[in-house]
This record gives sequence, structure tokens and C-alpha cells, in this order.
Amino acid sequence: MEYRKLGRSGLQVSELCLGTMGFGWTADEKTSGEVMDLFLATGGNFIDTADIYSGWAKGAHFGQSEEIIGRWVKKTGKRKDLVLATKVAGRMWEGPEGEGLSHRHIIRACDDSLRRLQVDYIDLYQFHGVDKAVPIEESLRAMDTLVRAGKVLHIGNSNYPAWRMMQALWSSDQNGLASFVSYQPHYSIMERYGFEMEHTALCKQYGIGVIPYSPLARGFLSGKYRKNGAPVDSVRAKDVQEYCNDRGWKILETLEAIGRSHNKTIAQTALAWLLTTPVVTAPIIAANTLDQLKDLLGAVGYRLSSDEMTQLNTVSSYPREWWRSKPE
Repeated sequence: MEYRKLGRSGLQVSELCLGTMGFGWTADEKTSGEVMDLFLATGGNFIDTADIYSGWAKGAHFGQSEEIIGRWVKKTGKRKDLVLATKVAGRMWEGPEGEGLSHRHIIRACDDSLRRLQVDYIDLYQFHGVDKAVPIEESLRAMDTLVRAGKVLHIGNSNYPAWRMMQALWSSDQNGLASFVSYQPHYSIMERYGFEMEHTALCKQYGIGVIPYSPLARGFLSGKYRKNGAPVDSVRAKDVQEYCNDRGWKILETLEAIGRSHNKTIAQTALAWLLTTPVVTAPIIAANTLDQLKDLLGAVGYRLSSDEMTQLNTVSSYPREWWRSKPE
């Protein structure tokens, strides 16, 4: 497992990050523990969650993923071997400050996450999204308070537009506040526009570590979907219909052909595309079973040649007219 520096921080994180949105949803606690055991045993140290995971699932509740991780951390005693990341912004309790990025919400939510995770500090605490109702300086001051208190080591954000990230970086610089070291975008070979138009240059310029979520495009790049194949039995099958077009099938064909030459799967090659992209630090993978995780771990150390990257970049590019039609 290769370790990479996360942005401008001193954190050394594994080239793959384990996402835990499915803990308590698509994976029960026993399976979740086994997945974390295997991830750690193969050299993985970077685990990402959020306080709202997985409250939308039947029989689950908000904070359940953090609780599962916390019990596992306590049981294994492996806290010092891990880089734990979680997120804040979603609604966690009733009332006007039960969600968002106000100073009061962030401070209380962090204490709650620390309790659920059963740790003294969070390595990477991230804004889960934008809160337009709260000045960015207020949110950053709350994060700075947590950093100075030793409850948080570094801060990052997810789903921010580039202009908002730039505003936050400027505010941190001007006011001497804790500053973003990472960005968590929705980014894969299927989803290039939103990140590449502006964020790539910003992250390169300011040394922001990039940890993409949904690197397999909601499972479309898992290898289960075929142009003329049978319907896939998955809770997320309906979410990939937008990819089931000529562009999507061509990308799958190219991934499969390149993967075959390396004795690798479609999913492993899709991850290799990200791992070979210089601005990316660590794609966030998710696994509901040990077999799924073993397959994804096949991407460790897998890198593509410049010719292979060109092939994939060509088939996954959008028509010029499409780019021009997107809003600013």
C-alpha cells in the first residue's frame, strides 16, 4: 500500500480510503468490522465517515456508522494506526441549530462525533456541504476553535463549488484560521465535468488533497452492468441509469480492455485511472462484503501508462457543445 501526503498537512494516508456510508445500511456491524479488519491488515489506514451515516436506512439511525467504527476502534485498540475522517452539516437533532455550519452546531456536533467514535481527536473534520445561511468566517472560526482545543487536527470540505473554496481559503489566510487541507468531490471517470472545470487547478495551486467519493459511479463501474445484460439487483441500480448510454458503454469497454491486459477488473482499472491522476490523493472505496473489498484492493499499486490514460480520457470526454451548455 502506498502512502500519500494529504494536501498541505503532515498526514500520511493510504492510497485508498475506506468509505463507511454503508455501515448500518448495506453492511451489518459484524461485516463492517470484518471489512475494517481486512482493510487495516492490507495496509489501509484512512477511514472516512459522516455524522449522518446511515440515518436514512430502514432500522438505522444517524450516527450509526460512527458508532460502529467507534466500537471497532475500542475493541482493536488500533487508534494510533488510523487516520479518521468525519463530516458535519447534516441534521442531527431537532431545532433551528440541529443542522448546518453555525458555530454552535459545529462545536456540539464535533463533541457528539468524538463520543460516538470513542476517540480524543478527529484527524480530518470536513464540512459536508455549503451552508449559505452562515458566513464562512463563522464556520471556519468554529473549526479553528476545535483545532486549537486539540479535538481536530486538520479540516477539509466536501461538495464545495470552487468559488466557495477560494473564499474559505482567503478567509482562513486573512484571519489566521485553520485552513482546508482536503477536498472531497463527486469524481470518477464517469463524472469529470464538475471537478475538472475549476477544482483541479485550484487544488493543484493551493496544495489541496483530493479524496473523491463514488469513484465507481454509484456501482456502474463495478463490472455488474453490461450493455445488453440482465437487470442488476442493487439498491442503487436506479441511480446509474444516466450512465447507460453510448458514452458509458464505451468507457466500460475501454476499461475492460485495458484491465484485461493487466489481468485486472473494470473496477480496479477505474480506480487506477484516479490513482494515476496526479491531483488525486486517495479515492474513497466502499465494500459491503469481504469479497468486494478484496476486489477493490486489487487496485493497490496499479497505475496506467500515458497511452492508457489518453485512451480513457478520450472516450470519457464530453462533447465541446455539452461543456458549453453547462451553467457557470
